[in-house]
Parts: sequence; C-alpha cells; structure tokens
Amino acid sequence: MRLYTRILMLGAAPQTRGSIAAVVDGYRAHGLFKRWPLTYVATHGDGGLLHSMQLYAKAVKQFAGALAEHGPMVVHAHLAGGAGFWREAPFMAAALAARCPLIVQLHGANFDAGMGWVLDRAAAVCVPCEATRTWVRSVSRGAFTVLTPPPAAIEVAAQEAKPNLVLFLGRLDASKGLFDLLEALASLRSAVPDVRLACAGDGDRSIVERQAERLGIADAVKFTGWVGPSGKRALLEHAAAFALPCYEAGMPASLAEAMSAGVPVVASRVGGIPEVVVDGANGFLVPPGDKIGLERALRRILLDRELAARLGASAREAARRSFAPERALAAMEQVYESVGARAPRGAEPELKKPELKKAA
Repeated sequence: MRLYTRILMLGAAPQTRGSIAAVVDGYRAHGLFKRWPLTYVATHGDGGLLHSMQLYAKAVKQFAGALAEHGPMVVHAHLAGGAGFWREAPFMAAALAARCPLIVQLHGANFDAGMGWVLDRAAAVCVPCEATRTWVRSVSRGAFTVLTPPPAAIEVAAQEAKPNLVLFLGRLDASKGLFDLLEALASLRSAVPDVRLACAGDGDRSIVERQAERLGIADAVKFTGWVGPSGKRALLEHAAAFALPCYEAGMPASLAEAMSAGVPVVASRVGGIPEVVVDGANGFLVPPGDKIGLERALRRILLDRELAARLGASAREAARRSFAPERALAAMEQVYESVGARAPRGAEPELKKPELKKAA
C-alpha cells in the first residue's frame, strides 16, 4: 500500500452553523489536527452569495495548489444532505482523477441518490449511525462504510432547581418538528404554567413567532439565534429537557451534545436517534408528528424531577459510550491508517483504536 504523509480536509468554515462545523471543531479541540498532517480547506460558510463565491474560489485555489505542490494525498470531504454533495463534487472528482484516496464523511440526512458514483469509488465512507449506513448500501453496495460517531463532551455545572425550560437546538424549520413542539407546548401549559421554550438556531423566525402568537404562547417562546459553544453550554446548563421532534435525521450533533450534558431528551424515532436513545431508559422517543406523545413525554420530565435526573444520568452515560471524543477520534484515525495515511514521526496517535471492519 502506498503511504501518504498529507491529508487535505474539505468542509465548513469555523463557526459555521451546522453539524459539519460542530464535528470538525470537535476533532480540532481534541487533538486530531495536532496528531495528523492535516490541512483544512473551507469550501463554504455562512454569509451572502458574494462571500460564498469568494470562499469557494479560494478553496479551489488552495486545493489545486496543494495537489500541484505535493501530488496525491488523502482527501477527506465532509458532506451534508441537499446541495452539499454537488458543491463538493468537483473537489471529489478532481481527487479521484489525481488518484488520491478519498474519504467521504456524511452528516445529517436527505442525501442525493446521485452520490452512488462517488461512494463506489471512495476509499472509505464514514457514517454517523447504522441508519445512514443502510442508506449508503441502498445506493452503493460496494462502498466501504465505517461508523464514525460525532465527538461530544459538554460538561455543565449541576443545577439543583432548574427552571421548566425546554430547549430546541436546530434550524427553525417544519422538518425539525418545531411547529409540532409549539403545539405540544401550548397543551403543556395547563399542567406546567411556567414552561418556557428556548429556540436556538437560524431560519425564518417570523413564521415561528406568528405560530406562537396564534397558539397564545408568544410570551413563553424565546429566540436566541444561532449560538456558539459557550452559548450552547449555558443553555444546556439551564435546560430541564431537550426536544428534537424532527421528521428525518442521521445522528444529530445537537442530540449528542444534549445527552453528554446530562439533559433528558425527547426525540423522534427516526434515523439514528433510536440507536442511542432508549425509550424510558435515557430519554423518550415519539413518532414524528405525534404532538400528543410529545406533550406527554415533556410533561413527565418536567413534573417528575427524580425521573428527569435518572434519565439525564443515563443519557450522559450513553453519550460517553457512543460519543466520547477518544472513541470518535480513534475511529477516524483508524480510517486514516486504513487508506495509507501516516502521522509524522513523534506525533503518532496514542489512542487505542478499534478493529476496522467492512460492513457485511
């Protein structure tokens, strides 16, 4: 096997909204970039059209310059659903044409079936959960898939008496189940009059505000906008429950973060969520669109704090097993080694890595 001493990683710019930036920030914070010869190229980020075009043009220049100077290297591309694949497609095609081992790491859900051609030719396809692995198999039977969970380790200060605050982290969008959550909150107020909802994320806030007003709960809903790591930690510290009633998902980074912080979760039974949330043991699962079930689960958590404490403690332990940074980084380092990447002498990874196996 040919050995490679350089890795070029493609993804979102730092502090960009979304799971790609959150996962890359986790890799960076816990030492992946220090132990491996990684060069990061930001292909997209937040901002207007002009900024996006400038960032993309800079990425093309950096990518082409790296290939021209160093020749074949490992290329690690982070892909989200929707337009994300087509944005990164020229880079991946160029990497394959230059005979670079290509690692494709998938985030979120709603992927394009047209990705099959690239997944067939990738040296490794990193998936955050078994549900995403199943989708990959449906479009690329020969893909070499590896489970690489998102790193999450959020420590929060213990609060003896948390307010009745429900936290939603994500885009303000119907597909995330936010409007179902508003209706559940309106029903919940009769049993928990002081319940509040904090919505942390970007999107069309005005539509959500109008729905909250129609339901008579505008005074109970707070919008923080997108929050960075410190703001997220503060919200998780004060939240009595975390709600993610989405209609589709892979393995949401926000779920991993909430569980690692020991916050009881109520989430939809979709995607990879049931792989880590065990109904009644470390959280509650409800079918997407089940507003009554969502309200009942939140009511149980808010009115029974002993139950909430048990769920939160179990969620933290489950997150430690599934999303601990040492586990997440070990999985990624094993992928690097499997495609021929080598860390510089004196910077060899020290983490114990699990055996890497191709999915059956």
